Amino acid sequence: MTIENAADIRILGVGKTFGQGENAVRAIGDATLDMQRGDFISLLGPSGCGKTTLLRIIAGLERPSEGEIIVRNRSVWENGKRSAAATRPISMMFQEARLFPWFTVAENVALPLRLRGVSKAEREERAHVLCETVGLKGFENVRPSALSGGMRQRASLARALITEPQVLLLDEPFGALDAMTRDTLNMELMSVCAKANVTTILVTHSITEAAFLSDRVVVLAARPARITEVVEMPFERPRTLDLQRNAEFQDMLLRLRASLTGDH
Repeated sequence: MTIENAADIRILGVGKTFGQGENAVRAIGDATLDMQRGDFISLLGPSGCGKTTLLRIIAGLERPSEGEIIVRNRSVWENGKRSAAATRPISMMFQEARLFPWFTVAENVALPLRLRGVSKAEREERAHVLCETVGLKGFENVRPSALSGGMRQRASLARALITEPQVLLLDEPFGALDAMTRDTLNMELMSVCAKANVTTILVTHSITEAAFLSDRVVVLAARPARITEVVEMPFERPRTLDLQRNAEFQDMLLRLRASLTGDH
């Protein structure tokens, strides 16, 4: 089904219930949100509130119990089935790198193209370009076991970008990394997303990360996930890490923390 609207992604009254009867668990309740092309949105909420479930529904990996997800004017779900036309422009990066240990870095990065039947020469060329983009130049022929955690996540990011997605979904991709590596990768993530003009949704538990990366932060209540507030980030781009020491930025962190706790 095609739906004409200026928004790049529309979340319309989406709800999700797992199980039935007395064992039913309501994970998401009536979530509605519009995103424009190139937006960077963070989903911020307590653990277990349904952030990842909502991300998986947008990706077409989980069917909503009610409501609709529309990406580029195409419904992600049509007649109870995932729409290939809608999900094709979507790429998702998970908490773990999920690299195949028997493939080199370049082969892991190029895997989505291989599955699509792209020629070996083209996928090798594009994989090498992206490896350089994410800071892995010189490591293309190394296997994942020889990489640090941060380098494996760089490879995972390159793999997510190699299909030139219009929508990038990020499920706490840098959550397990040390603070310095996380800051470095967040800077690279901002740069890559801006250059590609890709619409990005990040799930995170970090208030600082959400405020620093995002155009808007979507605050979710505890289960079932409900959007309680959408907070605009007033900080100009491009941003540097110095922003985090800015008084206005620190005030924003306090505001977001108050939104999370309901202490307005």
